[in-house]
Amino acid sequence: MSTAVATRAGTEPIKLGNRTLKGPTKAAIVFLCLGEKVGSELMRKLDATDIELITRAMTNLGSIPSDVVEAVLGEFIARAAEGSRAVVGSIASAEAMLKSFLPEDEVANILKSAGGKPGEGDIWRRFAALNENVIANYLKGEHDQTVAAILNNVDTSVAAKVLPLLGPERMYDVAERMIVLEPLTIQVMRQIEETLKEDIMSEGTSGSASQNQQRMAELFNKLDIAAFEDLSEQLDARIPETFEAIKKRMFVFEDFSRLPATDLALVMRQLDGDQLPLALRGAKKELRDQMLECLPQRSRQMLLDEMAQMGPARGRDVRAAQSAMIETAKNMADEGTIELPKAGEEEDEFFE
Repeated sequence: MSTAVATRAGTEPIKLGNRTLKGPTKAAIVFLCLGEKVGSELMRKLDATDIELITRAMTNLGSIPSDVVEAVLGEFIARAAEGSRAVVGSIASAEAMLKSFLPEDEVANILKSAGGKPGEGDIWRRFAALNENVIANYLKGEHDQTVAAILNNVDTSVAAKVLPLLGPERMYDVAERMIVLEPLTIQVMRQIEETLKEDIMSEGTSGSASQNQQRMAELFNKLDIAAFEDLSEQLDARIPETFEAIKKRMFVFEDFSRLPATDLALVMRQLDGDQLPLALRGAKKELRDQMLECLPQRSRQMLLDEMAQMGPARGRDVRAAQSAMIETAKNMADEGTIELPKAGEEEDEFFE
């Protein structure tokens, strides 16, 4: 921030549009820039009246452009100069900060006095907790400016997953709007929060159903293959659509065909004893050939010789070996060694 801006911040009124910012509003901007941890520690030192005034200002802030933030943070020249940014004040940010050091009943009373409703901060957390595909599908029906405002108000890790799912062309438009986001009015921010609240409350079961389907997919992945096949027949007949959605979230043995050759080879090398030859004995020819192809010629021939010498294999031993290979792949994915294909993801292209 320039010295001129710093000087003006201390001597001249700071305006947002036609509105001159008052002390509580400036304090709210400072608290937002400090973040929850530091801001809450500082807020502990204030009395109840000051906390209520600042909270009221914070819930009504909306989006504040970076030049106004710079002016308000006059004494924080070094920090602002490193990279000033726009901030967004909302009921969510006020509630999160208050909850870090006040009991919930006191937070509820302060928010009520400040014009907000307790629990509204949960809307953003609940929204951000949804599956990224669910969020992307929801945002596809919204205006680019609204999408930019929403993604700027959720955790960056969530926004990073959602942005590419909007499609290449729209991703560029939304990203540009996020970078040069103009301040939204208080009414618009409240309307966005209210719309999210209504959609999450009315369609919240979708998020719950999605989480439950993921949990069942993980359970079925660990189920004995024979037991799962028996169960599949019944579930296909009783709840075909729901069960199909669960199966798409599962990682089954046939999904190894969707792994890159390098990842597939890494998984195969981790198997112990006769697990790999047993697993391959029960694989379909196309998948078996694909697995063999990703091994060096010498290793491939040794594996084929081992399979030829094994003789007949019992079905339960083959299923156990395939389950071990699946579990190995999932553990490696959890460690970040490989990446498993996501639910509903098309097979990717690889270029030499």
